[in-house]
Amino acid sequence: MSSANVTARIADGVRALSAEDWDACAGRGNPFVSHAFLSILEESGSATAQAGWQPVPIVVDGADGRPAAVAPAYAKSHSQGEYVFDHAWADAWERAGGRYYPKLQLAVPFSPVPGPRLLLRDQAAAPALIAAVEAVVDQHDLSSAHATFVTPDQITLFEDAGWLVRQGTQFHWANRGYGSFDDFLADLASRKRKAIRKERAAAVEGLTIRHLSGAEISEAHWDAFWTFYQDTGSRKWGRPYLTRRFFSLLGERMADACLLMLAERDGVPIAGALNLIGADTLYGRYWGCTEDVPFLHFELCYYQAIDAAIARGLATVEAGAQGEHKLARGYTPVPTWSAHYLPDPQFRRAVGDFLARERLAVEEEQAFLGEMTPFRKAS
Repeated sequence: MSSANVTARIADGVRALSAEDWDACAGRGNPFVSHAFLSILEESGSATAQAGWQPVPIVVDGADGRPAAVAPAYAKSHSQGEYVFDHAWADAWERAGGRYYPKLQLAVPFSPVPGPRLLLRDQAAAPALIAAVEAVVDQHDLSSAHATFVTPDQITLFEDAGWLVRQGTQFHWANRGYGSFDDFLADLASRKRKAIRKERAAAVEGLTIRHLSGAEISEAHWDAFWTFYQDTGSRKWGRPYLTRRFFSLLGERMADACLLMLAERDGVPIAGALNLIGADTLYGRYWGCTEDVPFLHFELCYYQAIDAAIARGLATVEAGAQGEHKLARGYTPVPTWSAHYLPDPQFRRAVGDFLARERLAVEEEQAFLGEMTPFRKAS
């Protein structure tokens, strides 16, 4: 499919498209780009124009009249909930007399989860979809477009189209064919092994850990988790991004993709971690507690996630953004990628210079962190 003479359109939200058409483009591997997840964000009032995330999915139709490609796009009136920080860019552009917002964001709201940002039923439609995104920016006089947490195979598509590429770092756990948590520990240096065993024992003393999925998750469980989420959200962001209704809809429509881990004391939940299950990855998303227990965050978010991934035969655990403390728990540094379209040539040049310097620093840091992993060194 050539990008020339292609007709694209902006849909009135993900919910304006059928689940069948959207998921034919999105595939089944990553739950965050599914029609169900993105439409829940809209319907729950979490990702809305009022919240600064106006859904404007961009669609390229195929010869059969059905979407050949879609992009989960949002008109953003701020830079919150993205985890790839461009506040300095916004400040520089506005000091120069420009208007940075609204901007266009290709992303999953509030979710620093790598995944496809060009959802393609027809792989040949990728250039046309990128061209459509650029046209939306140009025709609406927007400052920029940003595709964040893009998979490595797709970042080259943006780069080929002339977008600037930015590199970041996350910490992921890789399953090396382990049959148990002890198999994983056997790969670690003795001192690290002992430290993790000590942490796990201290974290769960007097507690019961439960893994719930599917119909096992009740509204009472979501009530408890909502309390945990609000506590964490208010401390990190000032205002939680997701509404209470989001979790009810998630349980109603995507329960089988949810893995809710609860720590209970005398039958009462005191902490919880919510994960989503993908085709080969366990995605750790939210955590919170009402009782401060040493090491319980590590236990629920990292060690229990490893247990669950091994039990399910999953290849990877992605435990969210940032966090060098994950390194000692067996999570290793991996690069993440974003792509940026800046139509103003001077602005693009300035940001490009910054990104070139930043990438050198990021790569140096990743190399350093890679030497700090807890795994046994080859003799």
